[in-house]
Amino acid sequence: MKLAIVGCGSRHSMFSDSVTDDYPDKHEIVAVCDNNPHRLSLAAQAASREGTNGVAAYDAADFDAMIAEQKPDTVVVTTPDFLHASYIVRAFEAGCDVICEKPMTIDLASLKQITDAQKRTGRQVRVTFNYRYSPARTQVKDIIASGQIGEVTAVDFRWHLDRVHGADYFRRWHRQKENSGGLLVHKSTHHFDLLNWWLGAVPSQVTASGRRAFYRPETALSMGLAQRGARCATCEVADRCDFELNLDEDAQLHALYREAEHEDGYYRDLCVFDEEIGIEDTMQAHIRYGSGATVNYTLTAYSPWEGLEIKFQGTKGDLTHKHVEVHGVFGGERAHAGKDAVWTELHIAGQPPQKIDVPTAEGHHGGADPVMLGYIFDPDNMEPDQYNRASDHVAGGWSILTGIAANMSIETGSTVDIPTMLKGRGITLS
Repeated sequence: MKLAIVGCGSRHSMFSDSVTDDYPDKHEIVAVCDNNPHRLSLAAQAASREGTNGVAAYDAADFDAMIAEQKPDTVVVTTPDFLHASYIVRAFEAGCDVICEKPMTIDLASLKQITDAQKRTGRQVRVTFNYRYSPARTQVKDIIASGQIGEVTAVDFRWHLDRVHGADYFRRWHRQKENSGGLLVHKSTHHFDLLNWWLGAVPSQVTASGRRAFYRPETALSMGLAQRGARCATCEVADRCDFELNLDEDAQLHALYREAEHEDGYYRDLCVFDEEIGIEDTMQAHIRYGSGATVNYTLTAYSPWEGLEIKFQGTKGDLTHKHVEVHGVFGGERAHAGKDAVWTELHIAGQPPQKIDVPTAEGHHGGADPVMLGYIFDPDNMEPDQYNRASDHVAGGWSILTGIAANMSIETGSTVDIPTMLKGRGITLS
């Protein structure tokens, strides 16, 4: 397979490295594309094979020329979220399939563009929901599908982002909804996809609330940071701020962003307490599913630990799953949890609770990334996927619709009916 990658920030390397390091005999990266010449050059060098003339590099404005000249079979899209739809549609129209970083897109207008283009061209997009491939999350799917807890009637799902990971969304392009859809789309698309997949159902109604409670100027003042600057690199009080990001101390961030600032003026270390930030850090949603199940969902972006807590209530019992990824955050430092920080408990009515041995694997996202990449780049040597974990435009669409509806509910203060919302925009997901 011949691949071209558009978007050469930090996320693209997962795909580029997998092809060049793990599957060089099966696939070839023929081109990379970005609007920043510095990052573009780094990506081209990293993807080049020894003994060749290297990988073609194209400015973002020349994306269509890249497709015409290099003729890739598949385009990998790892740009900022608000650009995904444009590249997906243009790749479809040029006869290419697409591998897209989550979320597939961020709003209804661009979702319609993708679904219309997919129907018109017959091309396919694969949205890379790596959480589906984690052994622990797959085990949850297996237990629910087995019927051990009966029909799932209600779910409580809490996701905690710590003060390193969570804060990072407030210093980058994600901090504005027009770029990312907010955390209910950008981040929660993972969680809503898991719920859709676990339950084997899609959402029908959403009622939500959300606000920016922590990453605000008032918080900085309470921390004695009255003289804070617009970015960490030039901030007078950065040395007293637990949220400082020093790009010069991280080799990868320095190479990708600090050395690239002069090309496009993009700063990777903006202040997390800026007034102008347009996304929430505290969100809750009540979700009704077509199956009859209901879900209470919470996402916070300033927790003292990172991970998830989820309980499925069923007609025969309940299932509890918890994963502590990071034990605590103190002064910007993270203490990663050990393997024993993942546990699952099955409690059948009339029986004592039973701790379930949770399978583990090596690799990022709880061992999910290597498995997912294996199915993408070497499916013939993988076992048949009985869990149907590959995600197309339909799964990608349903994963963002809960977040889009939640954003609408926060804005209007009312419950949003998803079928009505889709019908009003002429969107069909099937």
